[in-house]
Parts: sequence; C-alpha cells; structure tokens
Amino acid sequence: MKILLKKFKKTKLSIRLIYIFVLLLFLVSYVFLFRSLLLLNNVETVLRIIVLTILGLLLLLYSFFDLLLLLSKKHKIVVISSLIILVISSFSMIGSLAINKVYGLLASISKETVIYTTNLISLNSSEFINDGTFSVGIINNETDIEGNILAYELIDKEKLNVKIEKYDTYFELLEKLYNGEVNGIFITSNYAAMYESYDAYENIASDVKVLFDYSKEMKNQDYIESNASVENPFTVLIMGVDSQYDGLNANAAFNGDTLMIISFNPHTLNATVFSIPRDTYVPIACLKNESSKINSSAAYGTKCVINTVENLVDINIDYYVKINFKGVVDLVNTLGGIDVTVPDGIKFCEQDSNRSHAAEVLQCIESGYQHMDGEKALAFARHRKTLPAGDFQRVQHQQLVVEGIANSAKNLKSINDFYAVLDAISRNMDTNMTTKEMMNLYNVGKSVIFGANKGSLINIQKTYLTGYDLTMYVNNLRGNVYTFQYYEQSLEEIKDALKITLETKKATPTKTFNFSVNDEYEPVIVGKKYYTVQRNETIPNFHGQTLQYAKSWCEARNITVYINYITPGATGYDDTLANETVVNQSVARGRLTKDVSHITIDIISKPTSVVENITTTPVTSEGENTEQTTTTERVEEGPAENIEE
Repeated sequence: MKILLKKFKKTKLSIRLIYIFVLLLFLVSYVFLFRSLLLLNNVETVLRIIVLTILGLLLLLYSFFDLLLLLSKKHKIVVISSLIILVISSFSMIGSLAINKVYGLLASISKETVIYTTNLISLNSSEFINDGTFSVGIINNETDIEGNILAYELIDKEKLNVKIEKYDTYFELLEKLYNGEVNGIFITSNYAAMYESYDAYENIASDVKVLFDYSKEMKNQDYIESNASVENPFTVLIMGVDSQYDGLNANAAFNGDTLMIISFNPHTLNATVFSIPRDTYVPIACLKNESSKINSSAAYGTKCVINTVENLVDINIDYYVKINFKGVVDLVNTLGGIDVTVPDGIKFCEQDSNRSHAAEVLQCIESGYQHMDGEKALAFARHRKTLPAGDFQRVQHQQLVVEGIANSAKNLKSINDFYAVLDAISRNMDTNMTTKEMMNLYNVGKSVIFGANKGSLINIQKTYLTGYDLTMYVNNLRGNVYTFQYYEQSLEEIKDALKITLETKKATPTKTFNFSVNDEYEPVIVGKKYYTVQRNETIPNFHGQTLQYAKSWCEARNITVYINYITPGATGYDDTLANETVVNQSVARGRLTKDVSHITIDIISKPTSVVENITTTPVTSEGENTEQTTTTERVEEGPAENIEE
C-alpha cells in the first residue's frame, strides 16, 4: 500500500487532481441519485435497480482502472474517461434535482398546515363602538375554527368588549345581521365567494365591511387519513372550490358548488363518475342530519362534505381532491391557452377571477370554437345563472375545460413548462392522497398503455341523477330557495353502479336486448330515467285565499286545520281583505307538506253584530269533523305566530 501511495504521489499533479475531483463528484452524484430514486417507491423498480447497478459498476471501474491508467502515466486516456464520467455525473445530478423537485411539488399538494382566517363583519351602515353594547353573532360550535375558535382569540387579542350572541348556522348569522338583530358576525374571510350565489346575499361583497380580521396557521384540521390503496378499487371525491384567493393553503370553509364522485377499478380499468348537482336536497351530516342543499355543507369544511356524501351514496370515500377554480387561470395560461368548442345557444358575460364586473375585465363567451386564456376559461367553467339548464349545464362546461386542459398538456415542450404546470396544480389542489399513493398512480397509467389490454382506454360509466325542481323553505338557509329533489330509483341505480365498479356488488347480467342497424347507438347513462312517482309538495301561501280553499287544500292532504277568527280591533286584522279570507298561517310557505300534520290559520271576521261564540270545525287526518268552540270577541293575542315545524 505504501508503494502504491508513493507511486500515486509521483503522478502528474494536474491529472491526479482531475481524477480525484471526478471520482468524488461521481460518488456524490451516485449517492444523491440513489436517495432520489428511493423516493419513487414502486415506480419502475426494475429499471431503477438496473440504473443504480450500472452506475455503481461504472463507479468501481473508474476508481480502479483509471487509477491504474494514472499510475501507468496514460494521461490522455485518463482525461478522456474522466470527461465521460463527468458527463454521466452531471446527468445524475440533474436527474436527482428533477426527481426531488417533482417529488416536492407532489408532496406539497397535500396541505399539512392551513392558514385559517376569521373576519368580524358588519353592514356598512353600522358603527363599531367598543363599549359592550355592540352585539356580535358567533357559531355555537366549539370545534368550528373560523366561526368560533379564532373568533374568541380575536376578541381576546383586540380586547373587544362586545355582546356575544350564539347561533347554530352561518345562514342564521347572516339573517340576523341583515335583519339588524346583531351588529356584526364572525365569518370566514371567503364569505363573498361562498354566499353571493344566494339571492338574499348576492351583494354581500359591497353590503358589508370588515371590522377586524385574524389569521392563524394551524395543522390542517380537515385532513382525513385514508387506509385505501390505488392498487385496489378506490373512490375519489372531487370538490371544486370557488375561492377569491389563489392557492389552497387558506380557509377551511369553501363554496361546494362542484362535487364529483369517481369510483375506479385499476384491475378492470372501469370508472364510474357521478356529478352531484349543487342544489340537491339531502341531510347534512354536521347539522344533525337536518336537510338542506348539499353545497351548503362546504361552509363547515371538508369533513362535513365527505360525511354528507358518504351518507348519500352509501359508500366510503377513500380519497378527496379539492381544486381551486381560480388556479384554472394560472394553469391555462401556463399551457398557452386551451381550445374549446362552446355549445350552440350560449352567450353570456361573467366577472373575472377577482369577481370584478368592470367592463374592461368582463369575460364574454359566445357559441363556437374559441381559444381561451385563463380568465375566459374560468368564466366559462364558473358561469351558471343564465344557462338554460343551470348547474347541470355548468358541469358540462367544466368537463369541456378539463378536456381542453388535457389536450393542451400533451403539447408541453420543455421541462420548465412541466414544472410550471405542476407548480400551478400543487398550489391550487389539496388531497389526502399521500405522495406514495400519487406515485403508485404511475403504474395505473402504465397498465393503460402497456398492460394486458394494451392500447385500451379507461371505460368511463357516466351517470345522471334524475329529479325535479322544487322551491321550498329550507330551515338552515333561513328562507325559500330553489332545490333539486332527486328520485330514489335514480340514486339507487347510481349507487349500484358505483359499488359494481368497486367490486362490492355483483352486476346483474343482461340476458336479452333489442338491436337494430337502423338505430344510432347511444351509450347507457345510469340513472337517466324519468319516473312517475309522486313528487314532494310544499305548503302554499294562503294569505288572501278563502277559508274554504285553505280547508279543502289541507283536507286533501290529511292536514288538520285549526281556525282562529280575527275581528276588528284585534292585532293582525286587515280591513282590506274580504270576510272569511286568510290573513296569516302558522306554518311557513314552502314547508314540505309531508312534514306538516296540522296548521292554524287566521281568518278575517267582519261580523254585523258582536259574536260571542263561533263554532269551527278542524279537518282531521281521517277527514272527520270535530267541533271546537273558540271565543273570538276582541281577540287581543293577535294572529298565530309563524311556527317552524
């Protein structure tokens, strides 16, 4: 060894330094690449082993044989081989950096921490006075971060001397604020995007002002760990977030207007897709299963949405993906725009990504082929108010945007473009899928291209939830709103299709079918049928109607009617109404008839003489008459109050 060391020291200094430098660089690059390739988990395991084995052998060969060449003073060969190894080392380092960058971007998709923000807002006409008289509404739920936890922290931080009023829902808070029953409310900073789609609050952005705001970075409270594997059949819930912010590292509450369930079987490459209409009337899990529009569940965070959807479709949601619509702007612009053919009959103008209606930023869409930039693509995906089919048509437009993005992504020309796209995705997406599971999706894609069914595409089973429109009173939304009432048969068909894809239910084979070469083939869409079942009905507004009409209407629906006669001078008496017409009712207009067993109606009584006793006859559920005597002279208690059943 000493003799070898002496000979090594006697070699030419410059060549010796080149050898040492290249050897160390090759060793470092090999270690970095080794660590990077380990991150790829199950991606091309055989290929990774081959690459590491070849590079390891090259490292040993270079360190041994070039040392012999150096000692033999074959300097020219040492320089040439060192240059070759230098190039290999450079590629190894570049590969390591690329893998680490991609892995880091994928890892950032799952948000470990979130910046939660609460705002104390009031109507523009309200003045804040910190003297204990200013009343503030707060959510009566100690686990609600933005509506309760941060609200109390803000009160302590700013030393606010306010009067606290507790309410169960955010819509109740907004109602109390707009009615002047409280001076201010605590609400998420994303309130404009969440509530302006409701008629009562369509101008909320300009109606209110922010008195105080408070933000805090916390562990993501909405993260739901999954024990599933993408190597087995799994489900994904995709939630579109219409946020006023770029990125998804802020706010628990969001606008849940887009909800899509995908069940996927990696073995058969079958997928079932179910888009849930935003106005679907369902029990909301975090509101003690009180029914409301499904998009309202998003106001209480991801867990509430997932639990609500799971109860609806009777399957477990393995993974969720939240996608911020505003990120569409960055993504589409990074891709250089997308090509979309807008369906016939479409013509509208929509606000920009900052929700501005200024003429210079307004995005106008018309039918026909268009090359859209990010702002125009977002407007096309977001708009629904003037569409003939409303939210159903908006879902179709969103699918066209997704297709356009997928087609443009095929044309990426550089690694920097790829990084930019991945960066836009990572900032505007949140998921509970681990980086390891994301990596495993590579094998799913590989099986599509190179698997047993080489060249086969994923078989996508489309679904369509059939139902009907119904404007009704929704308690937690505090008023009469449009809802979508689905047919149970349609939902059952969709649930079965989801379960068949997941292999938790066996498909019923079709034994007979009709076929004609003259008929154009139409793919089967699960659930898209019209049913003749009885539809839900709501209580009408009886005000101004005759007593006979109200009694007949209720009698036909087995609703017991109690009558309260209102005479001149009594509270609630309306002299403009005819005798024996309805002036008030105890059950609010829009309540579902099936949920009402009895109702009290106030009737105008214009007697020609003082009436001591009036016999009224309520209609019982059996249709029998039950006499009941009511004293109505100088009734001071007024009409029956609106009782919310």
